[in-house]
Amino acid sequence: MAIDPALRRLALRTLLAAYPGSSPPPWALDLAAEGLAGYTLFGFNIDDGPQVAASTAALRAANPRVIVAIDEEGGDVTRLAHRSGSPYPGNAALGSLDDVDVTRAVYRAIGGELAAAGVNVDLAPTVDVNTADDNPIIGTRSFGADPARVAAHTRAAVEGLQEARVAACAKHFPGHGATIADSHLELPTVDAPMTVLRERDLPPFAAAVAAGAQAVMTAHIRVPELTGDLPATFSRAALHDLLRGELGFAGALITDALEMKGAAVVAGGTAQAAPLALAAGADLLCIGADVDADLIEETATEIVAAIQGGRLDVDRVEEAAERTAALAAWVARPQPVEPAPESLGYDAARRAVKVEGDPIVGGVPFVIELAATSSIAEGRVPWGLGEHVDGAETIRAVAATTGADELLARAGNRPIVVVARHAHRLANATDLIEALAARHQVTVVEMGWPSRWRPAGVRAFVTTYGASRANGRAAAAILGLR
Repeated sequence: MAIDPALRRLALRTLLAAYPGSSPPPWALDLAAEGLAGYTLFGFNIDDGPQVAASTAALRAANPRVIVAIDEEGGDVTRLAHRSGSPYPGNAALGSLDDVDVTRAVYRAIGGELAAAGVNVDLAPTVDVNTADDNPIIGTRSFGADPARVAAHTRAAVEGLQEARVAACAKHFPGHGATIADSHLELPTVDAPMTVLRERDLPPFAAAVAAGAQAVMTAHIRVPELTGDLPATFSRAALHDLLRGELGFAGALITDALEMKGAAVVAGGTAQAAPLALAAGADLLCIGADVDADLIEETATEIVAAIQGGRLDVDRVEEAAERTAALAAWVARPQPVEPAPESLGYDAARRAVKVEGDPIVGGVPFVIELAATSSIAEGRVPWGLGEHVDGAETIRAVAATTGADELLARAGNRPIVVVARHAHRLANATDLIEALAARHQVTVVEMGWPSRWRPAGVRAFVTTYGASRANGRAAAAILGLR
């Protein structure tokens, strides 16, 4: 049966799609010309700055008001610098430094780079209060575990980005920081009363609203007292009553990717999630990364069918499309910003480093990087000290299968530097580090979310609060290796 063309166009105005490759394929340009709201760029879309600028110019030629979004958080989550690592520290380092002027400057610099590349919505900052040390998806993406500190840096980040006329999108509402599950893979539950949410998780979102954030992103998390059995993305109580009613947010409400299992499994599919999110109060539906023309048409068809079947009010979809259009109009007026000093990211990362013990490594070290998986949000981005340590042999070891005797024999008389991300989570890593330290001079560089664990007998324990290129360079300098 043919789809109603007017309702299809309306549905397209609420969709934030994606495309494969380093340039928009013809179907992506055609859909933009038909009024599709916009596209999200991922690492696989990005080679370098000029190429990104050419891609966004092509999209804008098809539709001058197209939204081009990206996850550019700095730190461990970067798309522009996914090949080399971000030149900026991420939120955990900025929160540890606790200088809101630096946070504002870093986000202003990120905004300037995005604007120069033609990207006009940054799906950042992450404003979750990371209260679960073993949170597998937030961690160093958070400004910290203190709601007041996270709120202060949220405000600075929003202001910095939007000085470049790049829209900030505070995420993940109503707060993903207390979870120990990844919503890419399942539906996490935050079983906390509303009093706790208001004291712990909501202050940064209130700060984002007060700072004029143009967008907020929903979380695919279940909060039983607020959302019942549904993720917040499908909960009108969360999106309409709490965010819009209580917190007073009037901007565009963007969903986290609907292809994530925290949404898609509950809805019965990615396309099927779209009308549920719209009905709850979302405005701009991020479909995800694995998107083609067929999925976009299927999603539009699901929205139209829900309208025609009485499950979705057409007025609600028109409201969503109008809010999305207002966002597009706001970002259509670029505001150039002064280029940041090249040293901005490195200087901030170095100031954020926490050192326990004597960090100066005598002589050229043997560097052991303990292999760790990356979250889906981070993707595969280079990390560690390798490129920053002149003349040092660096190996990547798997803590669960590599023995201390083997590493000690290879190190010889050289001091050992062990570099890890979330060492306390890696199988056998803590035992391996302590076994090395019992027999050799060892310095540990922790580049993940800090834990209370400290190995006995080490020369120094260095915490960088992130694994970006800036963090790695800062750690090498602190160790006296540059």
